[in-house]
Amino acid sequence: MSNTDKIEIIIDRLLDLYEIRVFEDRDPYRVLIRTILSQRTRDENTDKATENLFNKYKDIYEVVDGDIEVIEELIRPAGFYRVKASRIKEVSRILIDQYGGEVPNDMKELLTLPGVGRKTANCVLVFAFEEAAIPVDTHVHRISNRWGIVNTKDPDETEIELQKIVPKDKWILLNDLMVQFGQTICKPIHPNCDICNLTDLCDYYNLEI
Repeated sequence: MSNTDKIEIIIDRLLDLYEIRVFEDRDPYRVLIRTILSQRTRDENTDKATENLFNKYKDIYEVVDGDIEVIEELIRPAGFYRVKASRIKEVSRILIDQYGGEVPNDMKELLTLPGVGRKTANCVLVFAFEEAAIPVDTHVHRISNRWGIVNTKDPDETEIELQKIVPKDKWILLNDLMVQFGQTICKPIHPNCDICNLTDLCDYYNLEI
């Protein structure tokens, strides 16, 4: 079975388990800031920090003029709040000075922003601009290698390999399904293989038994 055929079966089975999540807020600036806040923390912490920040500051101009200590306290739930607050202020200033307060819809330009790597840039392209991309987080990287559809050492390499084998019209779909799968079943430590419906397709499981 080719990896492309394997992907099709995997998507069908994951769709039996999960609903596709709908992201209501597609404002590019909010998506960018939320993704920065999401680094190295859980979704519920990201949600709380994002809500706190934008309840206080309504747009990029209010954020850039905001007191750094106030921003730190607002985003404290996301962890690493001093680093993230400084990064948010820096990115906001660059966006105002160089892009008229708008977030660029371009991978190369997004990657020039401080602290914005490929995963963050891809999240902006997907969730703000609805462009086909694969934001590879720890879940997507881990699961892709466990399934055996890639053999990669880091998320950037995983992204490149997935783009080769996953049909472009399935990039966003598969990414969303894999994140949910990684949060609920294929966890980093002690994955719930006993309730997984993909064990027959999983190299990790079949090498372990």
